[in-house]
Amino acid sequence: MTVAARAGRCRCPNCGYPTLFEEGHLFKVREACPGCGLRLQRGAGAFLGPFVINYAFTAFGVVIPVLLLHVHGTLGSGLTLGLCAAGALLVPPFFYRVSWGWWLALYYFFLPDNLPANLDGREKDDE
Repeated sequence: MTVAARAGRCRCPNCGYPTLFEEGHLFKVREACPGCGLRLQRGAGAFLGPFVINYAFTAFGVVIPVLLLHVHGTLGSGLTLGLCAAGALLVPPFFYRVSWGWWLALYYFFLPDNLPANLDGREKDDE
């Protein structure tokens, strides 16, 4: 639960350092956390996880609901096209930072042994 809470605020999943992003940059993710040294970018394809989350949120949270309103007869064709275009162009940049937090939360939810904070208690138990 702690990792999920930190993800929603775009903090380091390991230590809770205040931001995953470089100072002064809106879209540049840090290589590693300055607080604990956790590697935030897992490799060359690290951007694919946040990309998929961002795409799914835009498609299923914005575009498809607008299309369903059009099919239902609530929205006209012009307004539907305008809202879909605006959603497809404006939502991804605004949701980018949150998608990185969610991606790291999902990554460490399914691979908890890769998070150093989860190993601290086990190392002490083994001694």
